[in-house]
Amino acid sequence: MDLEEIRKRAVEGIEKATTANEIAEVRIKCLGRKQGEITLALRALKDLPDAEKRKTGPLLQKLKAEIEAALVFREKELENAGRIIDITLPGEKTERGHLNLLTQTEDEIRRIFNSMNFSVIDGPEVEDEYHNFDALNIPAWHPAREMWDTFWLKPQKNNDKKRYLLRTHTSPMQIRYMEHHKPPFQIISVGRAFRYEATDATHEMDFSQVEGLMIGEDVSLANFKFVISEFFRQFFSDKEVEVRFRSSYFPFVEPGVEVDIRLDNSRWLEMGGAGMVHPNVLKSVGYNPENWQGFAFGFGVERLAIVRHKIPDIRLFRSQDLRFTKEF
Repeated sequence: MDLEEIRKRAVEGIEKATTANEIAEVRIKCLGRKQGEITLALRALKDLPDAEKRKTGPLLQKLKAEIEAALVFREKELENAGRIIDITLPGEKTERGHLNLLTQTEDEIRRIFNSMNFSVIDGPEVEDEYHNFDALNIPAWHPAREMWDTFWLKPQKNNDKKRYLLRTHTSPMQIRYMEHHKPPFQIISVGRAFRYEATDATHEMDFSQVEGLMIGEDVSLANFKFVISEFFRQFFSDKEVEVRFRSSYFPFVEPGVEVDIRLDNSRWLEMGGAGMVHPNVLKSVGYNPENWQGFAFGFGVERLAIVRHKIPDIRLFRSQDLRFTKEF
């Protein structure tokens, strides 16, 4: 079975073809269901020894695919050769891309907090256990760890005793920043977080958060209420926004609150968690809780976009559905 000879005859036939009918004739001659050369060669495989069959079979399939691709390419060449181009006609408008709604929302969040003198910081998505949990007042024995369904990672080096994970929230950026900076300051961090949980219309395992932190000598929840009310006012384009706090529990703040908003007298919507930074968190970075205090908050970026644009399903953000992407 001379595959090179079959390839040579097929190539010659395809190159000589100048019409659609001639292309069809070459296709039948090479790939026809009854008497095509490739078809007959495939049928003959059953008579070959097993070793040769295993060697020749894949080569035949590859040759078949090459010939089919060459036939399609030649068909398009002939089709384009007969097309007359009217250069006086206006050109076809090229569709321009644009930023994804999630990126637009993150940029808007950064812009608003920048206008209130917050610095924007960034950090790693692969975190160690200390920054993600321990320094945030969530030691290994703490039952609050069950609140975060964690993607743990295998260590890259055998002698590395640290435990690594995909960060479950953007809160580790609080610790990383405070380890290297002295107060007072006010920062936000916008980025992705990951949790091993079932997805539905309101939950994703891969999502984005905005984390905020303000530390000073006399920072209070009253400061937080002003900052977050101003953020919501700008983000929702000067709509009438009411803000309320509900008592809640987060291990890294005390007291902790859930933040709800109500737009234009509609129903209350939960937006995220916040509170005064827990003294143990301040101690973990070397701050004296007697001298410094502050608030921290965390909101889902998708949640903000969902409320603003009335999006029914959080999974649409990463669905790669162009109908959704082009809508915004």
